[in-house]
Parts: sequence; structure tokens; C-alpha cells
Amino acid sequence: MSQRTLPLLIINLGGEMLYILDQRLRAQDERDDKTQRGCWTEDDRKRVMNDIATTLFSKTFLEEILKPQDVFTHRGLRTVLTRIAHASIMRLNSASMDKLYDLMTMAFKYQILLSPRPRDLLLITFNHTDGIKGLVKDSHNLVNQINEAQRQLIELYTPLSDGDFQLIRHTLLVLFQDMQTRVSIFLEEKIQNPNGRFVLSTSGPVPYGYEVPGSIRWFTKGREVRRTMFPSGENYVQALNDASFDLSGDRVTRLGTNMYSKASPEDSRPSDTSNRTRKQKQVEYAPNLLATEELNLLAKLMGGMEVQKLSNVDAGFKVNLLTLEEYEGICVVAGAEQQSAKVINIQAIQDQLVNTELARIAGEFSEDGSPTEGHINKGDDLLAMMDDI
Repeated sequence: MSQRTLPLLIINLGGEMLYILDQRLRAQDERDDKTQRGCWTEDDRKRVMNDIATTLFSKTFLEEILKPQDVFTHRGLRTVLTRIAHASIMRLNSASMDKLYDLMTMAFKYQILLSPRPRDLLLITFNHTDGIKGLVKDSHNLVNQINEAQRQLIELYTPLSDGDFQLIRHTLLVLFQDMQTRVSIFLEEKIQNPNGRFVLSTSGPVPYGYEVPGSIRWFTKGREVRRTMFPSGENYVQALNDASFDLSGDRVTRLGTNMYSKASPEDSRPSDTSNRTRKQKQVEYAPNLLATEELNLLAKLMGGMEVQKLSNVDAGFKVNLLTLEEYEGICVVAGAEQQSAKVINIQAIQDQLVNTELARIAGEFSEDGSPTEGHINKGDDLLAMMDDI
């Protein structure tokens, strides 16, 4: 297990989280049937983006995660990311965070699997940092803060060998190997099977400096004496330019960019790793419809969209994970109809959260996990909406 994996893991997942939340908050701001409850404005969206990015790239937080250490478990990783998300005025309930975590991890897992070479993990990370800088471009101080964090990543990771990056990639794949959540955008693109496993294409561009498969060469004392060609059976493209590992430049690969933003179908595919020496097209295309449906489901969990109740459907039974006093309080609010349903009571006690120090750095929270004063305002309205679902 590589002890240099954690910074790349948290920054890439944080970038995917910002992509998803940005798209979701933009969609809620553009809705025609806005209501006073759960209405998020453009200023709110910018504030959420800035607060989360500030926490993710804060000096104290980076100092902690850049220390050589083992990778967190999924439970510990989810705890840290939840605290980072709650560093803003936004509040997510457990169901919303579960869905958000699944989308983040599956997107990053697919990007890891498609990396042509282990060192491209750093390019994926830089694509995420570049994307985050685009989301918070109005705050020059925050952009400089992200640039400083990126300089630390360059200083730490560029001297590593290909073997070191291969160990980091192996560590990440071991962490995600049991995660097979189905994502609609991947299912529609035919790059994920119904069982949640990815379908990886063997075609595509080869890394810069590598030759296209299709030849066998024999050498004697360092001199080529014979060459045989054979059909590779796939479509390979040779890269013309190397990717930039600096603060800015052509990253060549599209892995790690925002696949939820409006772009051409060619650019929206996460597997597109061809070089982009030509200018990007100026015409905007409609986003993937199934990707929108996936995010709409997240919006329902967040309380931004109303879920219609079917009156003709048998209520069946309910599973109650709350204490008896909490459930009775909900029943009083919900009405007699919900009280009449059969209830299975399950006592579920949350275990002690791991990595308390990092979690406290990631969000402005007290020792017991409750938000401190100054972080409870509009987010409380969103939290109340999600509790009603």
C-alpha cells in the first residue's frame, strides 16, 4: 500500500463533489416553479463552491493529508468528505450523502481504470484542480490558494518513479474494487454493465513516447536485425504532444474534467483521452439526458424536487432506524395515515467516527460533530426539507 495515495484520493473526490453540486445548484436556480423553501440563487451557489473549495485546499488541511499515511477506509473517507461538504451553508442528509458519495467514487474509479499509464493519475488530479479554479474564478485569493496547493502536489509527486505511481494506482483500485454502483450516464454510454462492472475499450490513444502496437522487432547487440508486422485488431492513435504537469497547460487527457457541464458529445465522454491541440468548439450542446436524470434523483434526495405519492399503492411496511421517541415525533407531524402503517423498529447506533482530527479540520464543527455557530442559517432550511422526505 502506498502512503502517498491519500492526497490524490481526497482532491479528486472533492473535485467530483464540486462538479455534481455545482450542476445541481445551477439546475435548481433555473427552475421555473421556484418556491421560497429550498430556493438557491446564483449567489448561494457561488458561496457553496467557495466555502467547500476553501476548506478542501486550506493550508492546515493540506498539511495533514500530505503527511505519509495509509489510505482511509470508506467510512473514514466518507466522514471527511461529509465534513468538507458541510463547511458551507448547505446540509445533506444521510441518503443524499450516500448518493453523492456513490457518484463521486464511481466516476473516479472509471478514470483510474482508463488511465493509459500510472503517472496520468497526476494529470487527472490537475484536471480536477483546473476545473475547481474555473468554478471559483471570481475569487482571486481562492484561485491563488489552489495554485499554491497544486505547487505542493507538483513538488511532491513529479519526482516519483513510474513504479511509485503504479503502487498508488494499485492502492486506489484495491480500495474501489468492491464498489459496483450503477450510474445512468455510464449505462447509457454502454461503458458499464447492468451488474455495475465497467466495460473498458482496448482502443484509443497510446501514451506519449510509446509506439502503436503492431510490430515485433528483434535486436542483436543493440541493433535491430528483423521486424515483423501484425494486425493489432484495434484502433490506436499515437500522441503527438506530451501532457503538461505544470500549473497550467494542455493536459491532453479529458479524464477528470466536468462531465456534467454542457459540452459536445465528443468531449463529454470520460474515456476521451485524445490530445486537444485545436481550439475547443464554441457551440454548446444539450447535456446527456440520462445524466440529468441521475442528478434529478440526487435533487429529490436533497429536497429540491417534490416526490409525488401514489394513493393507490399499498403502503406495506416501514423500517424505522430512529429511536422510538424520534419516530413518535415524526408520526405526529406526518399524520394518522403514516401512523397506521406497520413499522419494523431497528435500533441503529452510529459508531464513533474515525479520524476526528482531519474531520474537525475539514469543517467548522465542534468535538461532538455538531456545526458551530455561524454555519446554521439557510442550510437549516435545506436540512429540514430533506428530513421531511
